[in-house]
Amino acid sequence: MRRRAVGTVQRRTLTATALGAAGLLLVGCTAAGQAGGGSGKGEDEAVKVGLVYSRTGLLAAYGKQYRDGFMAGLDHATKGTGRAGGHPIEVTEQDDAGDPGKAVSAAKDLIGKGYKVLAGTTDSGVALQMAPLAAQNKVLYVNGPAATDAVTGINAYTFRSGRQSYQDILTAGTMLGDPKGKKVTVLAQDSTFGQANVAAVKAVLGSEGAKVGSVLAPPSATDLTPFARQVKAGGPDLVFVAWAGATAPALWTALDQQGVLSAGKVVTGLAGTASYPVFGAAGAKVSFLAHYFPGAGGGNAVEKAMLAGVEKAGGTPDLFSTDGFTAAQMIVRAVEEGGATDTAAMVKALEGWSFDGVKGRQRIRAEDHALVQPMFVAKLDGTGAAAKPELVSTQPMDAVAPPAKPSAG
Repeated sequence: MRRRAVGTVQRRTLTATALGAAGLLLVGCTAAGQAGGGSGKGEDEAVKVGLVYSRTGLLAAYGKQYRDGFMAGLDHATKGTGRAGGHPIEVTEQDDAGDPGKAVSAAKDLIGKGYKVLAGTTDSGVALQMAPLAAQNKVLYVNGPAATDAVTGINAYTFRSGRQSYQDILTAGTMLGDPKGKKVTVLAQDSTFGQANVAAVKAVLGSEGAKVGSVLAPPSATDLTPFARQVKAGGPDLVFVAWAGATAPALWTALDQQGVLSAGKVVTGLAGTASYPVFGAAGAKVSFLAHYFPGAGGGNAVEKAMLAGVEKAGGTPDLFSTDGFTAAQMIVRAVEEGGATDTAAMVKALEGWSFDGVKGRQRIRAEDHALVQPMFVAKLDGTGAAAKPELVSTQPMDAVAPPAKPSAG
């Protein structure tokens, strides 16, 4: 566990975070773990924030981006003072390693020590365990890059600082035009991840009249040419590619060689900088739905502050830097308007709040705490290590807003 006040943060190298699954472990509502009662202490009482994220494991690169953005956001939102509403903010970092069990254990320890604010995670499985924990103990939880739609509206104490999958798919849909009667093929691996993407595209674009089908390849497949041919034979108006793993370069080569990339619109998500070389020469023929990349915000004042802050600390701005930065903005807002200990007041301070973020104007929807935000369409210019994203269009936040899912409480 590492505790530090804003302004005394030192650099450290992060490794990657492992995915895991564990049963839901809930904390009993002890006096130390309860929020909302207030302590009666003065303005100088510290606000202790628990930052639970992937410092190690498969997602550690994303965890580092989030953490670096968070620290830069705290510095910016507090105007370099490390204080909000007169209260110093102390951040304690915990590594969840992408394991829900480790995350819950860390959160239980922090809540037991009186922490009223938790932030983080890069992994959706972790977020789905952290959210109920926050509700049971009445602490504010600001989720990080975890994109599962199930977090939105899950309870009154959980907010998101990043986008959710529904926003990704709505952004892809903008490339299709009017979906009614259009044919959409989801190309993915026959895995939980791939099947979830098929279900999501059917739920979003299928409900708008698109005819959604799928081509699923075994995760172990190395010869992907037959699957590329199957996609081409179907003559789709839009191909939505959801792919993960070491066979990605072979997939994009096969799609290019079989003429899929020239036959129609092919869209996939734009991940972090490290993924750009994966596409090779095919990258120039693919449309990318993008949550964020440096420069996508058009160089607005907040984006400039984030880029400068992360770089000053020795980090490299990337895909999820904005999620950390936004989380810090939200926490500072909650403390300034709601105080140091009254969680209900913190929640009220965030609900309906519109603010200028890294991506532009954003809004926290009051009824379900979705973060309504602009999304981007990009293309890749160049190949290999020289590949760089270029902004094609910005989708206004209301145009890609997920449907409201009011919280039950």
